[in-house]
This record gives sequence, structure tokens and C-alpha cells, in this order.
Amino acid sequence: MTFIGRSLLALALLVAASPATFAADIKAGDLVITQPWSRATPGGAKTGAGYLTVQNKGSAPDRLVAVSGEIAGHIEIHEMAVTNGVMTMRPLEKGLEIEPGKTVALAPGGYHLMLMELKSPLKQGDKLPVTLEFEKAGKVAVTLEVQPVGAKGPGGEGGSMMKHEHKM
Repeated sequence: MTFIGRSLLALALLVAASPATFAADIKAGDLVITQPWSRATPGGAKTGAGYLTVQNKGSAPDRLVAVSGEIAGHIEIHEMAVTNGVMTMRPLEKGLEIEPGKTVALAPGGYHLMLMELKSPLKQGDKLPVTLEFEKAGKVAVTLEVQPVGAKGPGGEGGSMMKHEHKM
């Protein structure tokens, strides 16, 4: 086998073993949910965050209105923003709209799921079942895969993640 052939084979095996390729897309009505993940937390931490991407392939908007899961006392949909150098985080009381034909990424530094009153620390490799509730698509079971502390995306430290549209 040539050097190029071996290189292509090694690359194919690396991509096939990537954690991001293990999770299948989750379809709910016109929505497609991908890359659900979280970060490990230090012992004693009472909060964590969850991230994912939602694409609306339909012609009408939908809205993420609630999230629940056994790992936390309650889970809120949050927005983080930096305005005039001041970081603010707030719950989205009316949920998060996913416009038709658009993709919304819940990612570090923007929209995210705030896991509050954690019942135990989140450990790398854990799988956290949560239920997303949409106005139109209804309830959808999703599993957040816990990545290392400080991970930037669903593949761990070097994972890639789509940026959401919110300017910071």
C-alpha cells in the first residue's frame, strides 16, 4: 500500500472512531437535533451546561419551551451575552425559537441548557438523558455525552461546533 493509501486509510479510521460520529441525528417533526453534549464538572459543582444543534427543515417556526432530566433539580434554557464588556446570562422565559429553514446552535458562549441543582458531578464519558419539549414537535429524548472539562465541542478538546448567530 502506498503512503497516500495508508494515510487515507488512517484518516478514515480516525473519522470513524470520532465520538461525534457515534450519535445519530434525532428527528422530531420538522426538526433535526444533532451533537448533544455537556462538559464534565468539578466535584461539588451544582450547575452544568448542555449543548446541541437544532435545525428546522420545515416551513413554520417551532420553539424549545422546556427541558427536563433526572441529573438536575431543574433545567433552564439560557442565553449568555456580552454587552459593553459585561457578561450576562439569563433564562429565556418564552423559550428559544427555531425559525423555518434555520439552524440554532446551543454552544459555549451563547444559548445553552443550564443544568441546575446537579444531583452528582458530571464525569467525562457519562451519558445524560434529557427530554426537550418543543411547541410543535413535542417531547424529544436526547442524550448529552459528557466531554472533558473545558471541551469546546462534542468531540472533546478539539471538537468543532457551529457558532450561533448571537454577536458577543
